[in-house]
Amino acid sequence: MKNILDAKFMTEAIRTLSNMYRLGWDERNGGNLSVLLDTAEVEEYLDTENVIREIPFSFDATALAGKIFLVTGTGKYFKNVEYDPAANLGIIRIKECGNIAELLWGYTDGGRFTSELPAHLMSHIARLECDESHRVVLHTHPTYTIAMTLAHSLDEREFTRTLWQMQTESIVVFPEGVAVLPWMVCGTNEIGVATAEKLRGARLCVWGEHGIYGVGRDLDEAFGLIETVEKAAQLYMIAASVGIKNKITDDELRRLAATFGLDYRRDYLG
Repeated sequence: MKNILDAKFMTEAIRTLSNMYRLGWDERNGGNLSVLLDTAEVEEYLDTENVIREIPFSFDATALAGKIFLVTGTGKYFKNVEYDPAANLGIIRIKECGNIAELLWGYTDGGRFTSELPAHLMSHIARLECDESHRVVLHTHPTYTIAMTLAHSLDEREFTRTLWQMQTESIVVFPEGVAVLPWMVCGTNEIGVATAEKLRGARLCVWGEHGIYGVGRDLDEAFGLIETVEKAAQLYMIAASVGIKNKITDDELRRLAATFGLDYRRDYLG
């Protein structure tokens, strides 16, 4: 069989996680990632009949039974992934019962998947119902996005509109806007349920005073959505500190949307 570390899904995940750490978005063991993998592709690298061990979790994911995911480990530092992928990442398959993960590779130090796996699985289920090409759920702690949740109203319309007004790219990249949740205890099924519901109508969900969830058909889409929000939030925080004198107007946003043929949240404009 081929070397799993040479798989495209593996090299892309390692590169993305390393990049986010270097950007300062994932301090210590902050952040997590899950990628829905193609079973046929995985079988080029692993004997999928060889289950290393079973790991239970507290959520009924029977809707994902038989599906295989690459998932970051709990308590793991993104800065270490590129040096020891097998200890910091795992490849799991959801068992038919729906609340057990079969470990096919990784977590070599006896570890397990991120504590937010239920939230990830809920989000995967919600997004697959909207888009059968969905594959990635990415959670991270971008600095300026979190800062903006401290300084700005958490009203979704107002939050989105401000991000759109900061730079031309915002409405083009996330025309459906961003969903926003107030602070909630992380690692719980409750925040997972709330996030999954928000992601039915958006590809981004900001967690107040915590971070952001981004989803996509691949890692580039999920990461690109988050970095665009982070850039707009950074512009807002810098400009707000000295007083905002200019911003993209609602009429200009409408012109942008018309030019690019965007299906955007028209009710978010004045």
